[in-house]
Amino acid sequence: MNVGLLSMFAVAVVLMIAGCGHQTQERFPIPSDLPAGDRSILAGEWAYEDGGAVVLRLDAQGNGTYAYKDGRFETRQFDGKTWVGKWYQKENDREGGFLVQLSPDSAEGEGRWWYDRIGPNAAPFEKGGTFHLSRKTSITSLRDTPPPP
Repeated sequence: MNVGLLSMFAVAVVLMIAGCGHQTQERFPIPSDLPAGDRSILAGEWAYEDGGAVVLRLDAQGNGTYAYKDGRFETRQFDGKTWVGKWYQKENDREGGFLVQLSPDSAEGEGRWWYDRIGPNAAPFEKGGTFHLSRKTSITSLRDTPPPP
């Protein structure tokens, strides 16, 4: 191998390594030191909007399910405003992560999602996307209904 070809190969390897590091940074934007917040505010139904709308049903720990592709949502960290977790879709054998910034009143949030795995591929290059969450309003119970005038 001549010296010119060898140095071009070395530059290509360095660029590939640098590029992989950049992709990893974009794919896993997870803060590592969030203080623990009260996850119970995540409980209930949320409308997840990413082109279409899907309903998330979450328990008091921020874990739950959604109907699309037999999906599951799992909260890993929550500090009251920043929400980090994993999603899993059994039907199409995919999983990934998400990060949401909730609004000051915790009624909605803006998020990003990404793939961690697609089928057997544990390092997919497919990009994720963004989404909007909004808390679904509950129906007022009869005892909270004011009496007729």
